[in-house]
Amino acid sequence: MTRATQKEAADFLAANPEIIQIQAFLTDPSGVARGKVLRPEEIATAYRDGRPLPCSIQSLDMLGADVLETGLVWEEGDSDRPCFPVAGTLTHAPWHDVPTAQVILESFERDGSPTPADPRHALARTVATLEAMGLKPVVAIELEFYLVDREAAAKGRIVPPAAPNGFAPAHLQAYLMQDLEDFSPFLNDVFDGAKRMGLPARTLISEYAPGQFEIVLEHRADAMRAADDAVLYKRLVKGVAGKHGFVATFMAKPYAETSGSGLHIHVSLADEENANLFAGEGPLTPHLAHAIGGLEATMAESMAVFAPNANSFRRFRRNTYAPMTPAWAVDNRSVPLRVTSGRPDTRHLEHRVCGADANPYVALATVLAGIAEGIEKKIEPSEPIVGDGYREKQEATLPLNWWKALEVARASSFLPERLGAGFANIFLTIKEAECDRFFACVSDVDVDWYLRNV
Repeated sequence: MTRATQKEAADFLAANPEIIQIQAFLTDPSGVARGKVLRPEEIATAYRDGRPLPCSIQSLDMLGADVLETGLVWEEGDSDRPCFPVAGTLTHAPWHDVPTAQVILESFERDGSPTPADPRHALARTVATLEAMGLKPVVAIELEFYLVDREAAAKGRIVPPAAPNGFAPAHLQAYLMQDLEDFSPFLNDVFDGAKRMGLPARTLISEYAPGQFEIVLEHRADAMRAADDAVLYKRLVKGVAGKHGFVATFMAKPYAETSGSGLHIHVSLADEENANLFAGEGPLTPHLAHAIGGLEATMAESMAVFAPNANSFRRFRRNTYAPMTPAWAVDNRSVPLRVTSGRPDTRHLEHRVCGADANPYVALATVLAGIAEGIEKKIEPSEPIVGDGYREKQEATLPLNWWKALEVARASSFLPERLGAGFANIFLTIKEAECDRFFACVSDVDVDWYLRNV
């Protein structure tokens, strides 16, 4: 990885002298941003020497509680690790009233080696594997999200918000232009913010549920940057939503009765001359066929990454655009692996398994790892689905609850081999602790179902 230089910071501050504060953060294994707010005069030192953050920051569950079983707390004396800015990620945080910048950090050990628990290093590992094979992943990450009413959310309820004109979306209405117009003040600010941040935000869609939207990010020839884009994009959407009086959520399934939100990964492979190795006259080139075979073969053991939370699994229901079993097809959204149609030179694979709550670094790392597995071992794909994938693949063969997905992942040799044994163990240990803590809670549903009926 190319280390960011002090010149990058100096040039940015010279071009933006109004900046008062800089949010320096890394992404923990669960996908939560954690870090510090620095003053401009501190940033040069951070680029030169790194900024210290406690190693336990990579042991936290979704609520910020230590997971002692990771061995990253008392065994390490909660000691610091130097965290260095990622080249090219120092940018504006345009939703703040105070002029604010932000920069992504990545963590290193005191000897300069990558910190095993940092999810960005897990992605770097899988990218390096493909590059060693002479393959360059070209990637875009597509994230769906919901806007919800802030006052209701503060009281623990989720309902669609009223637009500035007073009307609240109430119907499914996929691709409805009226929703885009009603929420245009928010959406325009997201696009303006993306431009200031250097994010390649393109097509805007009103999705298949009230208050659900998607803004497509353009492909990057740098897979690491594509994941950074996704992390920065989520911060932008949440920040701009708050400024407009909404809450933006990337929960996988906010409403039981409507579609969940996905994180769809669009990927192709280029050779050293940048030729698309997935492009050809037929639907499948050898590289694309083996990529599909590898992703199908590793999908079950990867579900704990693609669906990392309890709520993630509420998304997997028949006829909801979320998969139940490994399968592929050409231009078909009823399967988890969709080969796009169109001009052969644009052909790529859309991986449709992850919920929007997945950590972009870990999700992309695992998808690329599955592709590498398939190509190295020449794994052949299944027969393509024609028509309704839910009807053709009626038996659900993926682990579709949290504890089963974690059990399958823990038995995997693929995940530790491809993502790194240290990272895989820490990630799964955190999620196993979260799963145990979640199901120890007594919910309102418990009371409603069982208080008087048992």
